[in-house]
Amino acid sequence: MRALLTTFSWQELRHHPWRNAAAVLAVMLGVALAFSVQLINASALDEFSSAVRSVNGQPDLEVRAVQGGFDEAVFARIAQQPQVTLASPVLEFQGLALAAGERQVPMRVIGVDALVLPTIAPALMPQAAAGADRFALFAPGHVFLNNAARTALGLPAQAAGGAAETVQLRSGDAWQRLDVAGHVAAGGTALAVMDIAAAQELFGQVGQLSRIDLRLAPGTDRAAFMASLRQSPGWPAGVQFAEPGDAAERVSNLSRAYRVNLTVLALVALFTGAFLVFSVLALSVAKRAQQFALLGVLGLTPRERLRLVLAESLVLGLIGSAAGLALGTALAAFALRVLGGDLGGGYFEGVAPKLHWSTGAAALYGGLGVLAALVGGWWPARAAQALPEAQTLKGLGAAPARGNSHWLALGLIGLGAVLANVPAIGGIPVAAYLSVACLLVGGITALPWLIALLYDRIAPVFAQRLLPMLAIERARRMRGTAAVAVSGVVASLSLAVALTVMVASFRDSVTHWLDVVLPADLYVRATSGGRGGNAGNGNSTDTATFPPAFVQALAQLPGVARTGTLRTQTLQLDATRPAVTLIARSLEGGATQSLPLVGSALPVPEGQVGIYVSEPMVELYGAKPGTVFAPLSAAMGAATTAQGQPPAFFVAGVWRDYARQFGAITMDARDFERITGERNVSDVALWLSPGAAEGAVQTQVRELAARQAGGSAESVEIASVGQIRTTSLRIFDRSFAVTYWLQAVAIAIGLFGIAASFSAQVLARRKEFGLLAHLGFTRRQVLAVVAGEGAAWTAIGAVAGLGLGLAVSVVLVKVVNPQSFHWSMDLLVPWLRLLGLCGAVVVAGTVTAWLAGRAAAGRDVVLAVKEDW
Repeated sequence: MRALLTTFSWQELRHHPWRNAAAVLAVMLGVALAFSVQLINASALDEFSSAVRSVNGQPDLEVRAVQGGFDEAVFARIAQQPQVTLASPVLEFQGLALAAGERQVPMRVIGVDALVLPTIAPALMPQAAAGADRFALFAPGHVFLNNAARTALGLPAQAAGGAAETVQLRSGDAWQRLDVAGHVAAGGTALAVMDIAAAQELFGQVGQLSRIDLRLAPGTDRAAFMASLRQSPGWPAGVQFAEPGDAAERVSNLSRAYRVNLTVLALVALFTGAFLVFSVLALSVAKRAQQFALLGVLGLTPRERLRLVLAESLVLGLIGSAAGLALGTALAAFALRVLGGDLGGGYFEGVAPKLHWSTGAAALYGGLGVLAALVGGWWPARAAQALPEAQTLKGLGAAPARGNSHWLALGLIGLGAVLANVPAIGGIPVAAYLSVACLLVGGITALPWLIALLYDRIAPVFAQRLLPMLAIERARRMRGTAAVAVSGVVASLSLAVALTVMVASFRDSVTHWLDVVLPADLYVRATSGGRGGNAGNGNSTDTATFPPAFVQALAQLPGVARTGTLRTQTLQLDATRPAVTLIARSLEGGATQSLPLVGSALPVPEGQVGIYVSEPMVELYGAKPGTVFAPLSAAMGAATTAQGQPPAFFVAGVWRDYARQFGAITMDARDFERITGERNVSDVALWLSPGAAEGAVQTQVRELAARQAGGSAESVEIASVGQIRTTSLRIFDRSFAVTYWLQAVAIAIGLFGIAASFSAQVLARRKEFGLLAHLGFTRRQVLAVVAGEGAAWTAIGAVAGLGLGLAVSVVLVKVVNPQSFHWSMDLLVPWLRLLGLCGAVVVAGTVTAWLAGRAAAGRDVVLAVKEDW
C-alpha cells in the first residue's frame, strides 16, 4: 500500500496539485477556525477564573444578597455559628477613579478585614509600600492598588522611594482623595483595596456588606448548614449562599452558547471541506478508472482499492489538519492580542489573556479534520472498490446505478425536520445542529434526482438549438458527475444563504427593537464605573445615579418638552446563573408603546404589581405570562405592601431584549419607588421641543451637572438617539463581520472545486472535443458548450443551494437562536441580495468552466482523435 501511495497516488497529486490543494485548503480553514475559537475562549476562561480566584479566594461558602448589599448584622449571626471557623466580611462595589488629565476610569473597590484575610484570600492582602506605616491598612484614608489599577491610573509599576501618591475615588456623588499606601497581588481588572470600616464610612455604606466568605469546620455538612440558617427565625429573605466556584461557572455558562455557535460556524467550513474532498476524489477515481481496473487485473483486490483511496483522503486530511492547527494557533494569538478574549461578545471585559495551547484540543480538532477528509473519501473509495475490471478496461465503465437515493434524501430531510423540534440539551441546540447537517446532506444527496426533475422539463425547450441542447443533455445524462461537481458549491452556497438570511433577520429585528426602546431624542446617564451587558456582573448603575432634584431641573431646561426616567439594579436570582437586570422605567404610555412586547399585555389583577419580563426569563426562570413570579417577591422581601405582605409580582407580558442575554424584568418606575422607597435614577430620557437645538440642550445639561454639589460636567454621559443607533448597529455589523468572510471563503472553495472538476473533465474529453471539431464546430463553439455546461451545473447548484439555505436559515432563526440565546426574531428574506448571490455564483461557475475548457480546446485537439485510429 505504501508503494502504491508513493508511486500511483503521488503521480496523481503531482499532475493535479491545485485540485488537491483546494481540498487541503478547505480542511485547513475548517480546522483553523474551530481550533482558534477553542483556544481563544479557553485562554480567556482560564485567565478569568484565575482572576476570580485571586479576588474571591478559596472559601468553603459565600453569603451574598440577591440584589445590592445586606445588613452587617448577618455577619455577627453567622460568625457565632459553631460550624464556622472563620468569617471574612467584604464590601465590594464598582466606582470611578480620576486618572491623569481628569480622565475617569472604572475601579473596583473592595473593603476587607485584614485580620482574617490572609487565610481565605491572600492575594487581596494589602502589602505596605517601602517606608509606609505598617498599620496603614487599618487607617481610613489609605488604599492599596493592584498592577492593573496602577496601569489604568497612569502610575509607575512601582512607587518611587519616598514619593507620596494619591488617588481620587468616587461611588455616588462625591470624590474621595486617598493615599496610596501599597499594593495587592490580585490580578484581573483594576482593584482598590482598603479597610472595610473606612470603605463603609467614606462611601456612604455604613452597616452594609456585599458578601461574607466562610471557612467551615472539617466534616460540616454544607447542605444541612445552609438549610438550618435559611429556616432559622428572622433570616433575611434576600440573602443566599453560593459555592466558591459559582462566579467562574456563571461566566462559563454565560459565554457557552456564544462560543459553541462560533465553533459550529467554523466547523461548517470543515463540513464544506468534506464535500470538496468528496468531489476531488470522486473525479480523481473516475479519471483513473481504467488504471484502477488494470491494478485489479494485476492482483489488487477491491478491498485494497478501497483502502488506497481512503489512504489518499487520509493524507489530504493529515496535511490539512496539521496546517490548520498551525494557522489556528497563529489566528488565536493574533485575536487575543488585538481583540482580547471576548471575540466581540463582551463576556471577558478587563481580561487580557495569554495563549494557553492545549494538546487535547489540538488532537480533537485535528482528528475532526482527518475524519472529515475520510468521510468525504468514503464514497469515492466505494466506487473504486465496485469497479468492474473488464468493462472498465474496454472503456464501457459501470452501468449507471439507479438506486433509491431520492428516498434516502427525503428521509434525511424528514429527519432534519423532526430534529428541529427537539429541545436543547443542556442549553445547547445539539438536535438543531444535527437537523442542519441532515438537511444539507439530504439536499445534496437529492441532487441527481433534482437535476433529472428540472432538466427533463427544460430539455424540450432547447431541442432545436444545438449548443444549449448539448450542454443541457450532458447535464441530464451525466447527472451523477454533475452532482459530484456541484456538491461543494451547494454546501457553500447554502451556508452563505442561511447566514445572509439569519444576519439580515437579526439586524432588522434589532433595528425595530431600537426604534421602540429609544423613543426620546437625548439620553443622559450617570457616569458609571463600567457597563452592563454580557459580563453578567453587577451593573455599575446600582451606585451611579441622579437624585430627584436633578431630574426635575432637567425637565425645566429650555428646549426640553418632557422627561422619562430609568433605574437598573442587578438581581442574583440563582447563584449558578448570571445576574438578571431589574429595570424601573416610565411606562406612562402603557407597556405596549414603551416595550417591544411579544404578544399583547395582560391586565394586572388588583393588589398585584405588573412586571414585564424579557424572553430569557420565561425560558430560564419559568416566568410565564399570567403567573405570579415568586422569586422576585423573595428578592425584594424587605419591602412590604400596606397589608404587611411582600408584594406579588404579576407577569403581564413578555418583551424582546437583545441587550441582556440572561434576562431582564421591567416594572413601572412608580411601582418601584413605592415598593423600595428609592427615587434616584440612573438614566433620563429627554424629549426636545420642536425647533430646539440638540447641541444647546446638551451644553445646558452639562452645565447643570457641573452646578450640582460635588458634580462636574464629566459626571454625565449624553448621547442622541442617532448616536446610540449608529453605535449599536456598527457593533452588530462588526460582530458578524466574520460570517461574511466565512461566506466568501466557502463560496471561493466551492468554485475552486468546480474549476478542478471541469479541468479534469475537459482534459478527459479531448477526444470528444476533437470529434466535435471534425464535425465542423469552431473553437468558440466548443468553449460555448463547455461554458453552457458550467452554467447548467452551477444553475442547478444555485437552485439547490438557495432552497437548502432557506431551510437551514429557518432552523437558525427559529430554533438555534432561541435555544442558544433565549430570544426570538422575525424572519426576513433579503430576496434581492440572495438572487444577486446566486446569480454571481452562476456567472462565476460559467466563467470558471470556460477558462478550464480553453486548454483542452486548443489547436491540437483534432489530433486527439488519432489515438483511436
